Order: sequence, then structure tokens, then C-alpha cells
Amino acid sequence: MQDGMDFSIIVFIILAAFVGWRLYNVLGTRPDREAPRTLTKKIKLPGAQAEPEDNVISLGDHSKGAEHDISEPAEPINRWKGVAESDTPLAAALDSLNNAERGFDAKAFIEGAKLAYESIVLGFAAGDRQMLKSLLSRDVFESFVSAIAEREKKGETVETTFVSLDNATIQDVHLKGKIANISVEFVSKLITATKDKDGAVIEGSREKVADVTYIWTFSREVGSKDPSWRLVATEAAD
Repeated sequence: MQDGMDFSIIVFIILAAFVGWRLYNVLGTRPDREAPRTLTKKIKLPGAQAEPEDNVISLGDHSKGAEHDISEPAEPINRWKGVAESDTPLAAALDSLNNAERGFDAKAFIEGAKLAYESIVLGFAAGDRQMLKSLLSRDVFESFVSAIAEREKKGETVETTFVSLDNATIQDVHLKGKIANISVEFVSKLITATKDKDGAVIEGSREKVADVTYIWTFSREVGSKDPSWRLVATEAAD
């Protein structure tokens, strides 16, 4: 009896295993139409063939409920905004300078040039050779010192009041080898009077404000450890 019972149990287990295996083959997989989906979303691009709507990710502005067409050209970025117009020779020259001297900041250069302009104008009037030497090239320094010496020899003095610096704009950038030259137009208002040894005004005025426009060129070796730009040329604007 015990042996018969054991055999029946064994047969039942085998049948149960067989039925379970058959059920698995039938129910354990889904028809192809219900197969697990993978993430195959596509981005809608201009001119692309239409895809089912449930398979498209729109890049529109959903916050406004409207789709944004990514084909619209983005406004070009002008790294020299406020200094040079896009697609101009000046902008291209600034690009070349930036390639040679990474991190060149045109606006910071202009601010430094403004300070140099005022310092040089007042330094020349006061005959401050030491200050001028740090801001001028050798040739320009010698020219300034010569004029100062001639003035002192005659006993003349210059009084200059810096009223305002109305504008400073980069006019030209030239890169030759490692030497960069930048020309800046300065528009300023000055009160200047030259007096003889007796104190009489012989040139200019001690009260009249004069509009003065100069184009000064500053130079520097790119890549140099010395960050200073020095004045290498001056000319009066027409």
C-alpha cells in the first residue's frame, strides 16, 4: 500500500511538471504585438519623414503650449559686442589677436587705454619723465622728453586740466608675428595753456575747453610675461 501510494505521488508530480511546462510555453511569452517596448523615441527634424505621433518627442516650448521649430537660425554670437560689429575686418582682426593671446579682453583693454591716455596727457604737461617712461615706447619717450626739455630750456610751463574723456574706440588691430598693435581713437575735452617764464599765456587758454581727438597706437608682444601695452605712435585725428 505504501509502495503504491509512493508511485502515485511520483506520477502526479511528473504530470504536474509536464502541465506546468506546457503552460509556460503558451503563457510565458506574449504575441509580437505585445512584446516589451524599448525606448526608441525620435526627435522631429525639419524635412524628416512623418513618424507616428506617439513616437515623437517635440522640442517645442511646452510652457506656452506651442511647438518651437528648431530650424530657426539662432542669432550669431558677437564676442566683440560693443567693440566691433560682426563680420567686419576689425572683428576678424580681434579674432586673430585672441587666437594668439587667449583670453584677450577688448573692453578691459579699452578701460586700460583710457587710464593711460589721461596719465600720459597730464604726465607730459607736468614733465613727469619717470611716469612717462613706464607707458611709452623708447622712440615716443625720447620724443616726449625732447619736447619737455625744450620747454624747460625756455622757461615755459604747461597747465592742463582734464575735463572729460568722451569716447575711446578701437579703430584698428594689426598683428605681425608676435607684435600686436592696437589703434584707439580718443575724443576728449581739455583746458590747456602754455605760459612763458613770466607766467603769461602764450598758447591755448586757461579757461576755454577744447575738443581734442587723437589716435594713439599701443603695442605689446603677445605671450610676453610683461602685460603692459606701450604707446608707440600718436597722431591728431582729422
